[in-house]
Parts: sequence; structure tokens; C-alpha cells
Amino acid sequence: MKRIGWAIALAAAAMTPLAAAAPQAAPPATAAAPPAAEPAVAETVNTAAAPALPTVAPTPEVGVPIPGSLGVQHQVTDIGNEAASFHNNILLTLCAAMSLLVLALLGYAMFRYRRGANPTPSRTSHNTLIEVIWTLVPVLVLVAIAIPSIRLLRHQYSPPPADLTVKVIGNQWYWTYEYPDNGGFEVVSNMLKEQGDVKAGDRFRTDADGPRLLAADERLVIPAGKVVKFLVTSNDVIHAFAVPAFWTKIDANPGRLNETWVKVDRPGVYFGQCSELCGARHGFMPIAVEVVPPAQFAAWVASKGGTMPGAKPAAAPDSTGSSPVSDAAVPAAAQPEPTGAPAGAEPATTEPATNQAATAQN
Repeated sequence: MKRIGWAIALAAAAMTPLAAAAPQAAPPATAAAPPAAEPAVAETVNTAAAPALPTVAPTPEVGVPIPGSLGVQHQVTDIGNEAASFHNNILLTLCAAMSLLVLALLGYAMFRYRRGANPTPSRTSHNTLIEVIWTLVPVLVLVAIAIPSIRLLRHQYSPPPADLTVKVIGNQWYWTYEYPDNGGFEVVSNMLKEQGDVKAGDRFRTDADGPRLLAADERLVIPAGKVVKFLVTSNDVIHAFAVPAFWTKIDANPGRLNETWVKVDRPGVYFGQCSELCGARHGFMPIAVEVVPPAQFAAWVASKGGTMPGAKPAAAPDSTGSSPVSDAAVPAAAQPEPTGAPAGAEPATTEPATNQAATAQN
């Protein structure tokens, strides 16, 4: 019995240090807490690295029709500025001059050759001077119109080399934009409806999207300062791709590719519409073109799953290059033989190297 008592006492004494040491295991658990927060940090970094999408809001009175305004829209392309100058400075001037001339001649004839001043009508039926004048003046007017007009057509239909090609496809009643230079991805653009015309939770038009009947859920995005070539066609009936601020209007014919181009230096949003009667919902085919800086355009292309021209994929590991594994991780048998080894000694790596190659093939 004494031996049993002594055994119980010794066992209790041995368990006492273990019990005292048990609370000391808590600090390592506390120290391990920070690594548990790593996933949240990684997620934050990934979110910040995501490409920013273009979110350009429309500029008042630029790229949109202005109620009560006179003349053409404010132009943002070189072709548009040349055409607007031709219209405002030459055509309108000639129209006003011809109208005033005809009005003056009509007033002179009515006053000079009225019945009270000429009781006996003239029998004149031929006047060489008047006939020469009324032949030469219209010819000079046509020449004054033809020279700048032909110059404008030459500039419009002799585009510089394109930096980007976009295929524009008209449908009843929406637009499709394809980017063949950027991987061939496609953007489908529909008109945004008003808040009262959509179900709860669906997207509706806001002022940031654009004016009523002109805002689109997906915009045609192009880079600023680059020559963009549009290949325009249709999947069903004849449509027309028209953006007044670019001085661009071209038919979209089924089974045919028509070509036009733009170069816009000013970032912004510019609106147009289908300008060919194409069916019952012809008036609900808006065109929204968003012009962004080239870097932002590249980010947008990446967000759509496309690639920029000339972009190279990540290089594959070079099998002939040195391995990133340290020498310490390589088995001793695979280590190169020391330089000072005897010349006649057989390399110790022959058999292991053969085994590794066979394993790799398997």
C-alpha cells in the first residue's frame, strides 16, 4: 500500500509541470492570427489592379443636338471642320449673294418695266450681253462650289493608314460593334429606356448616359488621336451609320461593306442615330461613341477580353535555361562532378540523369 501511495504521489508531481506549461501554448496561436488576414489583403490588391473602364459623361452642347440652334453641330474632326467651314463660309455666302441678286433684279424689273412707266411694251427678243452674263455667272458659281467641294471629297475618301479597324453592323433595331484588331470581341449596343419604362432593378437611362433616345447601354469606344476605320454593313435591311459631330454618315447595306474613317483628338461622348428608315423602331437605334485616351482604351479592351495589337503573351519557361531550383534542393547524385575529380573517374550522375528523363517521359 505504501508503494501504491508513493506511485500516486510521483505521478501527481510529474503532471503538475505539464499543467503549468499548458497556458503558455496560447501565445503562438495569437501570433499566428495575422497570417489569417492575408486573403483579405490579396483581394484588396487585386481589386485595385483591375483596369478602369471608361466612364466619360457627355459634355453639354458638344456631340449632341441643341434645341433651337442654327447650323451644323460643333465638329471635332479635321474633315468636319473643313466641311463646316465650306458650308458656313462659302455655300451660305453664295446662297445669300445669289438670293440678293435675284431679289434686286426682280425688284428692278417690276419697277422699271411696269405698265405705268411703259405703256408700249418692248419688242426686244434677243440681247447678247444679257445672255452672256446669265451663262457665265452660273458657271462661275459652280466653279466656286466645285473647287472646295472636290478638295473636301478628296480628303474624305483618301484616308491615312488606319490605327484601328471597327466593324459596324446594323440590326433591327440595335448596333453591333466588332474589333478585329483586338481579338475580334463584339459589343452589342441597345438604347437605354427611361426609368418608368423598365422593370424594377433593370438599368435605365441617367443624365450621365446621355440625352433621351440617344443613350446606349454599350458605347462604341475608340482611342483619341488615332485613325479609326469603320467597315459598315447590315444583317437585315438598309441602315445608316451617322454621327453628326464627326461629319460621318454612310449607309449600312446587307451583303456589302462600306468604309469610312474618323480621327478625333478630343475625348468625350458623341451621339448619332440610324439615318435610314429601317422599320418600326427606326427611331430607337442610337449611336453613342466614346473617345478615350489610348491608355484607357487599352484598359477597356482588356476588360472585354481583347488584346492590343503587338501585345505578346507571357513567355513560356525556357526548358534549356537554368532551373530556378537552388542547388541545395538537387540530390547529391545530380550535382556536377567537382572540377578536381580524377580524369578517368566515371561521372556519378549518369544513372540518376537517365532515371529522371525516363520519369519525365512517363
